[in-house]
Amino acid sequence: MTMNEEELEMRTLAEVLESDLLGQYGPMLTGEALRKALGYPSMDAFRQALSRGTVPVKVFPLENRRGKFALAKDVATWLAEQRNKVE
Repeated sequence: MTMNEEELEMRTLAEVLESDLLGQYGPMLTGEALRKALGYPSMDAFRQALSRGTVPVKVFPLENRRGKFALAKDVATWLAEQRNKVE
């Protein structure tokens, strides 16, 4: 597969994943949904990654809301990139 084909495949996968995440959670993920989507085995592991700054996508607080949030688009792109690494 050429680089352009691989990039196209990754973008297509990211779009499908984003559509699925948007349909299930809306434009942002938080809490348990974010933990599961990123593959952390527990909320404690996710919290540890947050405190260490090793969460692989940009997470952010929202004013007057508890917890950290990430965009479905960012999570989908990261997942597609991880999938592409194993090929």
